[in-house]
Amino acid sequence: MGMKETLKKIFSTSAETGEKHPEEKYRTRYYKIMKDKAMQEIQTVINNKSGYDVTSVSEDHGEIIVNLKKGKKAFVVITVIMVRPYRTAVDVSVSTETVFFSDFGFSRKVIEDIYNELDQKMTFVGTGLSDELNPM
Repeated sequence: MGMKETLKKIFSTSAETGEKHPEEKYRTRYYKIMKDKAMQEIQTVINNKSGYDVTSVSEDHGEIIVNLKKGKKAFVVITVIMVRPYRTAVDVSVSTETVFFSDFGFSRKVIEDIYNELDQKMTFVGTGLSDELNPM
């Protein structure tokens, strides 16, 4: 990770996962599950977490919107995309409400917690698999 990524990580009030994220643990996660079932499992995980409130679910767009109300306040968007049967991608984006220049890693911790619980509920296949799924 370069200097730019390190500074962005330190002075940030948000974090998100992505297919080609420089850090392995923040890359898009793939699960062996159908999209509808994944959406249900994610909602179950979120509903069981204290202080997490599912405010919107869009089955068509594959998005689950969550507000964190306990501790620091944050806005979470979980995106679920089925790339092929029994191969579903999950990305998470977290924005923290704070008056400071940084959330001191809170948004990254939320992502890690969500992914850890999803790994226990669904069959984890791998991270950042877009090249494997779409060979050129």
